[in-house]
Amino acid sequence: MANVESFDLDHTRVHAPYIRLAGVKTTPRGDHISKYDLRLLQPNQGAIDPAALHTLEHLLAGYLRDYLPTVVDVSPMGCRTGLYMAVIGEPDEQGVLGAFQAALQDTASHEWPIPGVSELECGNYRDHDLAQARHLARAALEQGLKVQETVLIQR
Repeated sequence: MANVESFDLDHTRVHAPYIRLAGVKTTPRGDHISKYDLRLLQPNQGAIDPAALHTLEHLLAGYLRDYLPTVVDVSPMGCRTGLYMAVIGEPDEQGVLGAFQAALQDTASHEWPIPGVSELECGNYRDHDLAQARHLARAALEQGLKVQETVLIQR
């Protein structure tokens, strides 16, 4: 099985909320795709309710693109402590941090409707929680976001 970057991260030594450059891939044409860990909750100390995480995914997918037009994808983490974001190129971490802060501020103040929430647009359109998504965005901002260095497991 191929090595998975997140399985090498020492989840006991990172401190959420944060952004972290999780890796950079180079395409066959030489383009760079950067993957960022956008962590809202401390690993193994909490989990985002699926409905709230689904709403965060919908909102951040749009708001992050407002600040970083090279966003390719925003996807929830399976552990439900944050999201991954893939971008074209290698934006500096402070720029990504600023974009995430701004997108969380937009999320914290977002009113209905949630974008992309209909049977036609979404595969589970009934499973959303805007109030909790707004709460999580506010909480992360109040705690203070930072750039987290990757801390590898010492094997």
